[in-house]
Amino acid sequence: MMIKQYIGLSEVNGSLVALEGVSDCFNEELVELRLSSGEKRVGRIVKIEGDKAFIQVFEGTKEISVSNAMTELKGRPMELALSPEIVGRVFDGMGRPKDGLGDVYPVKKADINGSPINPVKRVYPRNYIHTGISSIDALSTLIRGQKLPIFSGSGMKHNELAVQIVRQASVADNSKFGIVFAAMGVKNDVADYFRRSFEEANVMDRVTMFLNLSNDPIVERLITPKCALTAAEYLAFELNMNVLVILTDMTSYCEALREFSSTKGEIPARKGFPGYLYSDLASIYERAGIIDGADGSVTQIPILTMPNDDITHPIPDLTGFITEGQIVLDRNLEMKGVYPPVNVLTSLSRLMKDGIGKGYTREDHKQLADQLFSCYSNVQDVRSLASVIGEDELSDEDKEYLEFGKKFESEFLTQGENESRSIDETLDLGWSLLRLLPRNSLDRVKEEYLVKYYDKK
Repeated sequence: MMIKQYIGLSEVNGSLVALEGVSDCFNEELVELRLSSGEKRVGRIVKIEGDKAFIQVFEGTKEISVSNAMTELKGRPMELALSPEIVGRVFDGMGRPKDGLGDVYPVKKADINGSPINPVKRVYPRNYIHTGISSIDALSTLIRGQKLPIFSGSGMKHNELAVQIVRQASVADNSKFGIVFAAMGVKNDVADYFRRSFEEANVMDRVTMFLNLSNDPIVERLITPKCALTAAEYLAFELNMNVLVILTDMTSYCEALREFSSTKGEIPARKGFPGYLYSDLASIYERAGIIDGADGSVTQIPILTMPNDDITHPIPDLTGFITEGQIVLDRNLEMKGVYPPVNVLTSLSRLMKDGIGKGYTREDHKQLADQLFSCYSNVQDVRSLASVIGEDELSDEDKEYLEFGKKFESEFLTQGENESRSIDETLDLGWSLLRLLPRNSLDRVKEEYLVKYYDKK
């Protein structure tokens, strides 16, 4: 590791500075800038053109002198200090402690960019993570090692849902479980809400928090998820914990990436986002998984707000390509008073089938979920018909479906922010709703399950 020093800069542009006459440097190399006042600022090399290096300064370029600033290339990438004591701690977006408990005494330091996982060493995700939320546990089950995003909209209750998942999430076996929570571009009151909620629920002893506030430099926002995932990988693959990583809000991250790309003068693609948005998001999402030989796992729930509730916007569109499903929050359901307002018909978990059933949740889980999907889908058709001919003209069976739809939304989807349901409670509730419908209309369930659960009063 060789440290090199240079005096002066060739240019300053936004959060970027350029340094000429540089040799033997590399992308993501850590840089320290010393101002004439003695102040030190941290940066990283983000672009190299010949002997010219472009450096991203995390604390901004205000008061940096072109003529006498000293730049020191550290000869190593940005690293995060890691030890078992990071659990229960609060850090800023760059991994620096901000809870007043002092520095972390590292067992090791790790490159925040992570190491590529050998695809051959990846283990197929199985078993589930219990969230206590019926619409997720029953119909879009979260599997260990999966990446399952939540698509929300501006002003909807995704923050409350994130807090509820942190409070209630657990694993079925006795393995060690932890949560890494990273918030990007949030206001001070939202950050305080997250911390206060976790402390009041007495779950901070299993949570590692990274908070990037809206008034922090946007370039720090680009580091936050990398720091969070580096911590998660350490806890999972070296301390053998099952780690759930919640990243909110990925839209803030992507908008910071767009602004930074514009500063570099790169040619924009859709909606002004850089053409490498897909690969950049993939470099974050693909750090979830299970590695052969390790007892731990990294599971991701990225949360993003869809601009104008547009699911075809580049951020949710590309996220959906990379991840294994999505949980979609619906504004119309929220206006009805449903919480959490999960639209089960547009939500799915592609790995659900291999992590539920006998040995994981319950033997009837898969067929019950299929039947609930089918019946609720019929409800939408009946509602469309009723809007044309009126409810009074509907058949008796159609009226039963309308009643099922109302109860499904008010009793199954709706649950309090402090209400956690076991998987058995959730599945039994599903069966009680199916009893509102004729037995012969339940065509997705085996007769043995109808006898065991539907006929049971």
